[in-house]
Amino acid sequence: MPGCAWCGSPLDVVGNAVGRRDTCPRCGHDLRACRQCRHFDPAVAKACKEPFAEVPSDKDEANFCEFFQLGEGGLTDEDPLRAAREAADALFKR
Repeated sequence: MPGCAWCGSPLDVVGNAVGRRDTCPRCGHDLRACRQCRHFDPAVAKACKEPFAEVPSDKDEANFCEFFQLGEGGLTDEDPLRAAREAADALFKR
């Protein structure tokens, strides 16, 4: 089930039916924003894994991206590289 990228609240959305003006019922953030998209990844160029997308400068505001697909979202405080660092530390541990 998809969750809000800002507050972690579960979203009752069927398929990819998210309009430009839809907001999270709990925190009020825009749902059709880059941070809610399954292509959003801060570790890649322009923070978007879709190579043909015209990426907006503000990733937190609603936009008209035609490649938008609602991602799983959910609030995470984890460092995306943490697991890789831990594996490397374990491998090279003395």
